[in-house]
Amino acid sequence: MSPLYSHSGAGGWSPLVSDRYQWLQVDLGERIQITAIATQGRYGSSDWLTSYLLMFSDTGHNWKQYRQEDSIGFFPGNSNADSVVQYNLQQPEVARFLRLIPLDWNPNGRIGLRLETYGCPYTSDVVSLDGRSSGLAYRLSPGVKQTSKDVVSLKFKTLRNHGTLLHVEGHDGLSLSLELERGKLLLLLKQGRTSSPETHRLASLGSLLDNQQWHHVILEQRNTQLNLTVDKHAERFQIPAEFSLWDIKQVCLKKYRLIPSIRPKDFHGCLENLQFNGLNLIEMAKHKDRKVTGNVTFSCLESISIAITFPGPMSFLQLPWITSTPSEAFSVGFKFRTWNKAGLLVYFNVLHRGGVLWLYLSDARVRLEIIKEDRTLLELRAGSVLNDGQWHSVDLTFKHGLLTIMVDNESVAHALPSFPVNTGSHIFLGDDGPECRNPFGVFQGCMRHITLERQPVDLIMVQQRLLGNYSQLQIDMCGMIDRCSPSHCEHGGRCTQSWSSFHCNCSGSGYNGATCHSSVYEQSCEAYKHNGNTSGHFYIDVDGSGPIQPQQVYCNMTEERTWMVIQHNNTGLTRVQPSHGVSQLSVHFDYASQEEQLLAAISQSEHCEQELSYQCRMSRLLNALEGSPFSWWLGGPGQGRVQTYWGGAQPGSQQCACGLQGDCVDPEHYCNCDADRDEWTEDSGPLTHKESLPVRSLVLGDVHRPGSEAAYRVGPLRCHGDKNFWNAAFFDKETSYLHFPTFHAELSADISFLFKTTASSGVFLENLGIRDFIRIELSSSTQVLFSFDVGNGPLEVHVESSIPLNDDRWHQIRAERNIKEASLRLDDLPVVTREAPLDGHFHLQLNSQLFIGGTASRQKGFQGCIRSLQLNGVTLDLEERAKITPGVQPGCPGHCSSYGSFCQNQGRCVERTNGFHCDCSLSAYTGVFCQTGKLVSAVFKSETSVSYTFKDPHRGGRNSSALPSSIYSDLTLREENVSLSFRTSQSPALLLYISSYYREYLALLINKHSEGMQVRYRLDSSREADVLRSSVSGLANGQLHTLTIRRLSDSVSVQVKFNTLCKESEDMDADLAWLASLSFTGCLSAVCFNTISPLKAALLHPDNSPVIISGPLVKSNCGSAASANPHAQHLTVFVSFSASLADQSGSEGSGQPLVNAIRTDSALVGGIIAVVIFAVVTGLAITARCLYRRKETYRNQEVKGVKQDDSQDFSFNNQADSHNVSEHPKEYFM
Repeated sequence: MSPLYSHSGAGGWSPLVSDRYQWLQVDLGERIQITAIATQGRYGSSDWLTSYLLMFSDTGHNWKQYRQEDSIGFFPGNSNADSVVQYNLQQPEVARFLRLIPLDWNPNGRIGLRLETYGCPYTSDVVSLDGRSSGLAYRLSPGVKQTSKDVVSLKFKTLRNHGTLLHVEGHDGLSLSLELERGKLLLLLKQGRTSSPETHRLASLGSLLDNQQWHHVILEQRNTQLNLTVDKHAERFQIPAEFSLWDIKQVCLKKYRLIPSIRPKDFHGCLENLQFNGLNLIEMAKHKDRKVTGNVTFSCLESISIAITFPGPMSFLQLPWITSTPSEAFSVGFKFRTWNKAGLLVYFNVLHRGGVLWLYLSDARVRLEIIKEDRTLLELRAGSVLNDGQWHSVDLTFKHGLLTIMVDNESVAHALPSFPVNTGSHIFLGDDGPECRNPFGVFQGCMRHITLERQPVDLIMVQQRLLGNYSQLQIDMCGMIDRCSPSHCEHGGRCTQSWSSFHCNCSGSGYNGATCHSSVYEQSCEAYKHNGNTSGHFYIDVDGSGPIQPQQVYCNMTEERTWMVIQHNNTGLTRVQPSHGVSQLSVHFDYASQEEQLLAAISQSEHCEQELSYQCRMSRLLNALEGSPFSWWLGGPGQGRVQTYWGGAQPGSQQCACGLQGDCVDPEHYCNCDADRDEWTEDSGPLTHKESLPVRSLVLGDVHRPGSEAAYRVGPLRCHGDKNFWNAAFFDKETSYLHFPTFHAELSADISFLFKTTASSGVFLENLGIRDFIRIELSSSTQVLFSFDVGNGPLEVHVESSIPLNDDRWHQIRAERNIKEASLRLDDLPVVTREAPLDGHFHLQLNSQLFIGGTASRQKGFQGCIRSLQLNGVTLDLEERAKITPGVQPGCPGHCSSYGSFCQNQGRCVERTNGFHCDCSLSAYTGVFCQTGKLVSAVFKSETSVSYTFKDPHRGGRNSSALPSSIYSDLTLREENVSLSFRTSQSPALLLYISSYYREYLALLINKHSEGMQVRYRLDSSREADVLRSSVSGLANGQLHTLTIRRLSDSVSVQVKFNTLCKESEDMDADLAWLASLSFTGCLSAVCFNTISPLKAALLHPDNSPVIISGPLVKSNCGSAASANPHAQHLTVFVSFSASLADQSGSEGSGQPLVNAIRTDSALVGGIIAVVIFAVVTGLAITARCLYRRKETYRNQEVKGVKQDDSQDFSFNNQADSHNVSEHPKEYFM
């Protein structure tokens, strides 16, 4: 082998055959810490390697493949024979032997190599433990002062998957143990000297630690904080406080001798460089230091165990049977380990006429089948859960006519074949080789201890092509990887794996995605509102994909602001019960949310408050300003800080609200209760200083005197506003951008934001590294592109929209990248994903500034608005950065174009700086989206009436007073709409009567015995009324029904009467007059006449609206659908429908309320009803169209006597007529 730059001899290594079964092995003479390797092609030739693998070993057996930080197993080689390519190992490797395996080489040449390795001398102290009598113990000197921290470090290697590795004992029976269990290292905290001490598992790290490779362990304790590191995986956790002051008595291996009452779990293997607080305990044992006792061998005695790896398809081992002639008795044995549930283990021919024996894994069990001509002659099963990565033994024997399969020396299955069983000439392990008949899947895993006829198979001879045949195998190593250790599943997701991949089960975690990275919940009540939700209990995740877990809160959306409500254990008014001998009462409040959840929710909100109330009788509260207060409360982070002010006052004032306002009952005091009067009074108000919230505890001092009485109340924590949700910036030029510090997201990254623009393209975000990058851009008016490179080449994910994205409306982008896949979601379109390479780079390494709204080259910049930009759950403050950046403006108006559709029932969207508001003044409904009917519902008795009168606009114009409110607006009718909801058990009943001074009318009534509904029209005073009848019955069943009538006309002057008429109409038909005299008993809700809501005006604005109320008018929630029977019918005349309603309660994470405590309807429910039930009474709608058409005919004075059945193809004309005819005076009656 020639060194680099050598021009002598053959000029390097070049095997006779160039294939992937060649290797070059180097013996360094002793263990060296190898730090780099350099390669060069063979001198004066066309021979060089383009890629290769590196293997290391201490003994020349049991090789370990070197993998780079990102699990890359191969190294790029040379591009010619002369240049030198050197790689510095990211983690230096300690080994004596190095093996280089060529993967690819110059296609126009052969394998050729000159090689040099670089490293440093390595010294170590090693001991062997035999698993029986050997051990080592170090006892600390009595009275030795303990250090501020204790550190134990060591390396170990073993072939066994269990055993006590280290035991650190303190006084009073306290101890820490490091124990191997199923190839994992457990850290156990124990208390007690018995054979069964109380044990607490603190951590479980590592996996496959029984692979006879060196593993590095560091255990560090600093007070109650404990750090455990196994190889490159570290974990930090807290231990109980009582263990922080313990004194370490001794450090021992496998609890050696010093605790004879406890039978140790024997560790069998080698340890290296055992150190305690810098002391080399093995070296001390060599020098027979009195503090170290034990019986060990100062060398590493390793047994040789040759394993083979089956990495994938076409991986097989073909062996000849030991006997030269077919035999009616045989045995096969081996051990295997795998992560896969299925795969072929063994295959060979039996029977002389084409029978086959298959031994395979299925559903993680061993199954045996003997098949001949596609017919199963025999089947056996044994074992379970054999895909756990542990070594499992399999023994298959046939003797004296009995076929036996045994797994792990426990699970046994027998069969007595009724046919002769003879082996063929050879046996296959793994795949079935070139015959390609394997129907059971490929085995991927490791095997060792292979025996045929109870004789071990020499796998080194197989490797040297002296025995059998093989393909695609890795011999003398087990190349198994635990992809779940450390787990890449976040937020408690459960990791499972196969040979080539892993899967995260995110169920119950509140997160989703390939690695359970992204939260399924919104970050605030404000976000739920802008998804169209109504009040209810929701889970919010304040930091998105961050470490803070979701919390359940109540979102109150009934007011103009959206309130987040967090309850605690005592929100009601609580009377103080004095206790004898107790001068103070201390009350602690426990919140439904955890500490970090509370603080994050408060910090994110624009405003928070908490009601603090004290009702008193001869019980003083704060006393004078200069004196010590009788009572105080604690609030803020942790246990809280002492606060001496009360609700409604300012921090530090030692006052109550009345003291701040100057209206206390006694001007000499600053709280009402401090007057100490023998009468009940109260001090209450909201606490609004966010730094002092939430209230943690309350201390009441003046509650023990005779005659003292008091009661307190600490309300729930209430917050509104989301500082992150509306944080926005406007980029008015393509060259404008914002820059932030580097985005650090090596393993996982999620990016979410909203944008609106009129431009057809532009870069939203970009961050560069030396070679890596991440970018999100609007690549066209209908496409969003997410691209990045982590070293494997650019990967792109794009989503195509069917509608233009440059429509100046808000659109949401959510992008995620992890080691498994990349995903991109636009608005509510399906998620698009791209898988990452199985074995490739996965660390995203960025080092430049993060650019928002542009790129480092200032090209392809974005013009428009970006809002609520979050990276891994952290919101970037775009507004603050925009204030100091030219070309970028903070904030972004214009939300109604996106959210205006949420305002229902003629509600009007009003713009705000941060969001929008639904103005319900012109709607018959109330609520955050003008969708709640229960506040405008009333129960009518027989003597109840409401009349609403409005004047001719011309006559009103002659008055000096202007119209007082918007309820008088829109008196010139171009289109007429009437709607209401009702609930009654009365039939017959007149629901609606509209009349004009032209002696025309419209009447809506329920027939006798509730047999359907009747609509009567008289559109010409010279003609009889037309009658339309509906076949829908049961309307007087006490359930909630909804009616809607829409009239299209030039202009009309009407009088609308509901229920009891305030005055008789001389033109009313006799039967209608009789119906009117019966009055109406029942419920009316959400009555609307165009933009006028007479019932809402009567209930909510009776003093400043032109309404006259006679008799009792009782506000009720009878108009709420939630209060109706679940089988209630809802009927609308114009677009008719009826349906059953149920409470709309969503499940956790569904985006719907968990509990609809406010009982409001949603737009979604109505939409479903309209679609499903439209066909039920569509005949009535069609008939109504004929009547409207007849009305148009009358208005044109072309009376043709159109019958109801004559036409069914009339379509409504929604366009306003060009003529404007002033209205006559009207009166609206109920």
